[in-house]
Amino acid sequence: MAAERGARRLLSTSSFWLYCLLLLGRRAPGAAAARSGSAPQSPGASIRTFTPFYFLVEPVDTLSVRGSSVILNCSAYSEPSPKIEWKKDGTFLNLVSDDRRQLLPDGSLFISNVVHSKHNKPDEGYYQCVATVESLGTIVSRTAKLTVAGLPRFTSQPEPSSVYAGNSAILNCEVNADLVPFVRWEQNRQPLLLDDRVIKLPSGTLVISNATEGDSGLYRCVVESGGPPKYSDEAELKVLPDPEVTSHLVFLKQPSPLVRVIGQDVVLPCVASGLPTPAIKWMKNEEALDTESSERLVLLSGGSLEISDVTEDDAGTYFCIADNGNETIEAQAELTVQAQPEFLKQPTNIYAHESMDIIFECEVTGKPTPTVKWVKNGDMVIPSDYFKIVKEHNLQVLGLVKSDEGFYQCIAENDVGNAQAGAQLIILEHDVAIPTLPPTSLTSATTDHLAPATTGPLPSAPRDVVASLVSTRFIKLTWRTPASDPHGDNLTYSVFYTKEGIARERVENTSRPGEMQVTIQNLMPATVYIFRVMAQNKHGSGESSAPLRVETQPEVQLPGPAPNIRAYAVSPTSITVMWETPLSGNGEIQNYKLYYMEKGTDKEQDVDVSSHSYTINGLKKYTEYSFRVVAYNKHGPGVSTQDVAVRTLSDVPSAAPQNLSLEVRNSKSIMIHWQPPAPATQNGQITGYKIRYRKASRKSDVTETLVSGTQLSQLIEGLDRGTEYNFRVAALTINGTGPATDWLSAETFESDLDETRVPEVPSSLHVRPLVTSIVVSWTPPENQNIVVRGYAIGYGIGSPHAQTIKVDYKQRYYTIENLDPSSHYVITLKAFNNVGEGIPLYESAVTRPHTDTSEVDLFVINAPYTPVPDPTPMMPPVGVQASILSHDTIRITWADNSLPKHQKITDSRYYTVRWKTNIPANTKYKNANATTLSYLVTGLKPNTLYEFSVMVTKGRRSSTWSMTAHGTTFELVPTSPPKDVTVVSKEGKPKTIIVNWQPPSEANGKITGYIIYYSTDVNAEIHDWVIEPVVGNRLTHQIQELTLDTPYYFKIQARNSKGMGPMSEAVQFRTPKADSSDKMPNDQASGSGGKGSRLPDLGSDYKPPMSGSNSPHGSPTSPLDSNMLLVIIVSVGVITIVVVVIIAVFCTRRTTSHQKKKRAACKSVNGSHKYKGNSKDVKPPDLWIHHERLELKPIDKSPDPNPIMTDTPIPRNSQDITPVDNSLDSNIHQRRNSYRGHESEDSMSTLAGRRGMRPKMMMPFDSQPPQQSVRNTPSTDTMPASSSQTCCTDHQDPEGATSSSYLASSQEEDSGQSLPTAHVRPSHPLKSFAVPAIPPPGPPTYDPALPSTPLLSQQALNHHIHSVKTASIGTLGRSRPPMPVVVPSAPEVQETTRMLEDSESSYEPDELTKEMAHLEGLMKDLNAITTA
Repeated sequence: MAAERGARRLLSTSSFWLYCLLLLGRRAPGAAAARSGSAPQSPGASIRTFTPFYFLVEPVDTLSVRGSSVILNCSAYSEPSPKIEWKKDGTFLNLVSDDRRQLLPDGSLFISNVVHSKHNKPDEGYYQCVATVESLGTIVSRTAKLTVAGLPRFTSQPEPSSVYAGNSAILNCEVNADLVPFVRWEQNRQPLLLDDRVIKLPSGTLVISNATEGDSGLYRCVVESGGPPKYSDEAELKVLPDPEVTSHLVFLKQPSPLVRVIGQDVVLPCVASGLPTPAIKWMKNEEALDTESSERLVLLSGGSLEISDVTEDDAGTYFCIADNGNETIEAQAELTVQAQPEFLKQPTNIYAHESMDIIFECEVTGKPTPTVKWVKNGDMVIPSDYFKIVKEHNLQVLGLVKSDEGFYQCIAENDVGNAQAGAQLIILEHDVAIPTLPPTSLTSATTDHLAPATTGPLPSAPRDVVASLVSTRFIKLTWRTPASDPHGDNLTYSVFYTKEGIARERVENTSRPGEMQVTIQNLMPATVYIFRVMAQNKHGSGESSAPLRVETQPEVQLPGPAPNIRAYAVSPTSITVMWETPLSGNGEIQNYKLYYMEKGTDKEQDVDVSSHSYTINGLKKYTEYSFRVVAYNKHGPGVSTQDVAVRTLSDVPSAAPQNLSLEVRNSKSIMIHWQPPAPATQNGQITGYKIRYRKASRKSDVTETLVSGTQLSQLIEGLDRGTEYNFRVAALTINGTGPATDWLSAETFESDLDETRVPEVPSSLHVRPLVTSIVVSWTPPENQNIVVRGYAIGYGIGSPHAQTIKVDYKQRYYTIENLDPSSHYVITLKAFNNVGEGIPLYESAVTRPHTDTSEVDLFVINAPYTPVPDPTPMMPPVGVQASILSHDTIRITWADNSLPKHQKITDSRYYTVRWKTNIPANTKYKNANATTLSYLVTGLKPNTLYEFSVMVTKGRRSSTWSMTAHGTTFELVPTSPPKDVTVVSKEGKPKTIIVNWQPPSEANGKITGYIIYYSTDVNAEIHDWVIEPVVGNRLTHQIQELTLDTPYYFKIQARNSKGMGPMSEAVQFRTPKADSSDKMPNDQASGSGGKGSRLPDLGSDYKPPMSGSNSPHGSPTSPLDSNMLLVIIVSVGVITIVVVVIIAVFCTRRTTSHQKKKRAACKSVNGSHKYKGNSKDVKPPDLWIHHERLELKPIDKSPDPNPIMTDTPIPRNSQDITPVDNSLDSNIHQRRNSYRGHESEDSMSTLAGRRGMRPKMMMPFDSQPPQQSVRNTPSTDTMPASSSQTCCTDHQDPEGATSSSYLASSQEEDSGQSLPTAHVRPSHPLKSFAVPAIPPPGPPTYDPALPSTPLLSQQALNHHIHSVKTASIGTLGRSRPPMPVVVPSAPEVQETTRMLEDSESSYEPDELTKEMAHLEGLMKDLNAITTA
């Protein structure tokens, strides 16, 4: 046995020296990489050598054109020769059946007839060469990008231009970036020869410097990219003779920021024009560049700078300076230099034993910083417990096993390119010593003792291996020396360990000979490990100890930090953060808490996350945030990660520049000044400003100019004299243009005024003291030829120098506020310009005491004339118009007839705009002053009708308020959720529930539908909830087939035409346990039976509302409730009859003369369609009842489709009702109407042809499909002659029924919107009971489809549109088709009073007799019903 071991060691020693000889004669190149597979071990040798296997040529990035051929080179070296394959975009190409792509003998890929179109790009992409050697492995090359130039498209073409002889000219020709190498120029359709004077820039632009007569002609650029040539437009260049006069310097071409790779050439364009001809020089980072002595820096024709073979030191800011002796201009651009990945340290080949830990080192550099990934035998290495990326780029493999043998490649990649380098790992048998000095790639814990083995006895197994210390993450092992060597002073030990059930074994060596303990670190808590110990002496490794099974202690502590946390911005307002599961979770991770904080603040926010990524929305734009993650287990929060910072993306500015001001310089120029938008609204780096201006008289002709982001003023020249211009400015970022300022106007001078001296004294000064303020007004200096840029007002007690206020030169009045009462103030007024302030004008005034309400006016007679207030009032503004701009903004414009025709304000008048809405009714007016003929009213409520009026004030004179203008703001998405959400179970159907709610308090428009979300998990993501859409404005919905005895959560979301509003809070409801047959009809399924968490416990004593329709289930009322209902109905009917009789008796006492007036008025009404709404000749009949006298509150707000009671007249037989004409529906605009409790009750029911007062009738609205409404106007189209004939008919139908309705139109509804209708469909004979109507005096001869009243023909055009509602009038045994009922709007109170005074009764004694007989019959019916 010992002899065999000695022979094996001798053979190993001889193999070692053989390896050394082979290593000197055949050293493997460093760039080797391959797929798994090692060379077979030769007979009689224990050491295998590294196999040379590497790429001779790798593919490079290539640009091609459509239809051409391309070769991607690739060649690999190995013995035997490798097999070459190709990948495109990560997928192997099948070259056997491909007729366009074929493999050349050296391994290169040949592509013939490149295919490329807009929708088919099969050849463009990333290619990779793959070399394979059987039994050895595979290596992959760097990836190469094949780009196919697209179809030629000109983004700019040459334009006709002229140039003075000796100056420079440019002709633009910009195409796709990949087609620039294929651009050439032609002059007069002949190829243009380029030289030192005529050059083509890399962008394709042609630069001609020192122009001569020979440069004149027609120019065009040509793109030749394989197909037919593509020609640009022809442009003529004219060379003009030198005018021998100076001209301003301008840049024809400025340098722009460039990015180049090390080794490339770069051209920074810079071409200037002017007379005298400018000279160009360049500076870099404030240092002048010497282009004459440098070999790499060349000043091209026209002034452009060319830098060849760019290095990293060439990066920086370059300044192009043009100087012609008269003036100097400059431009700048940034040059960024990038570098492809390069290896500072490549992986080296490694010999190792199993169970060792090794590290492949890979150090790279590049700009931008490259990313590194590792490939093993051609497959991506995925980091795990045994494959780790350490020190950013190095690969550590722990506990080697035989399958780890093979080739490893380090692949570095950045935006510029990629590179690869590799090394081979060979794992030797344990009895074969590693044949080299200890490589640095072996970890210190696993470095073998590499002295050559000699023949001799090997140690036996160490004794008494025990775990002397067991913790959660480390174990300390101790043992005794082997029995074969009791002293063991020269023995070293190796401890092998592995997780139970894992084949991969790791090793830890003792640090010095004779040491008999070792501590194994970085273990996992509550994990079983298997340990064994081996001793080594100078002859080799001995026997292994018996396996020792040890379990680490469970860690009841907290999770470790989540590794690999990273964040990136996905939009200007959102950032996504990702991380991985902590390596030491100490149990199941329950959730994570993500903390984030805006940079520069100390307020940290957090959000709970259950996954490994989260997107935070609603962040500030272009703002830096820091993020950290804490993992939670059952014990609590763990260790926090390090902070990671990221900035949200930039966006267009969200606000306009600030403090825009205009300064008229002279008759042809205006200077604009502004300040950047507020920092919080810039949303990025401001790159420039866009100035737009136009003549006030020609608003469509807008001129636009751009300035840099650092410029905050601009002089606009070349304007017309005496012309008013409008200006606005918007800020720009790289994302686009932000909102612009409001238009600001200024008028150029008629002539260039004198500004060499200060202005003269103002011609007059007028002060008007009040209690705490003084109103100052003035007139400008008499000498209008001196520039006045403003006025300075000084004031103070006893001295005018205490405070100074400066106002614009256009202003003619100012109010000094916050003064002391009963104080003597001295006031001074001075005009000023850029030279200085003029002569002051003084005045003094004493503010009034608190108790003084009189007016005191002081005038200064310091001028040829003195303004004296005119007591006559001014004319009010006319043509007031309201233009709706948004949901909260309306622009008010008007005209002033007291101004000249051009409507220019030259005096101190000002305008007051007031506005209000009628919701609520007691809303107060709001006011604002304006000095122009328009005003922008902001801060309004969405979808709200406002009225506006304007008055003008000049000195002490003021006008009355103008005629009102109305405007309704646009709708906005609902800003509040639906309210009063309740859930109840449906009687008899425990699996069905009914959801009720009320509309949002801030609907901001017409509600077009709702969405009900419900789920059994209140914490579930909203997209996991079940959705039930509700169309229209219904306020109840049934949900069926729910699970019994299950808690559900409900949320509701409203929507209008603008979008969805917020969700309501979740309402919990538990469905009943089972279907119970003994429940009361009104049982609310309380307790476990299905009570909603927001519903009160109604109990068994609960009684439904009087109408019965408020029952949550829509169940019929009990017999007791029905009797009570009948009693109430009869009582109301009797009271109503008494009121009608009293009114009738009062009406019969009218005089005969009144009856004649009535008939005359009735005749005029019948012919009122001839007057087209002229109410001056016809007095309106008295059809109105003040709602303060008789008012019945709505008692039914239930959305139940079958209301139990409606207050409508009951005809005695079915023949009394004429069916509705179906033609009405085809002409009426459809609209759905919901019943609202807060709607107006001012509208009264009317009886066609009668003038007597009647109490209001009530009709609840149901949720039937929407009917239609008509817009009633005084025109004859909607008022047929037959509709007016009921007023004065003599024949009477004792059983006639009359249409009436209860009108509940919302006060928010403007006169222009569609009108709602409602159906009332009685479902029970008792549900249609109401007070009977007084019958007309004769048979109705009008069309019942369009009933009318005499007042309709006299209603003013600006009254609210009448609502048309359809009511179903039923008999005691059946229901009838719906009839439309017209209810007019009430007139103003004054008109109503006048109509009451002029009204008279229309009832005769015989009519009353018949009416009483009719009522007696009705009472008999009621008694019979009550008795039954």
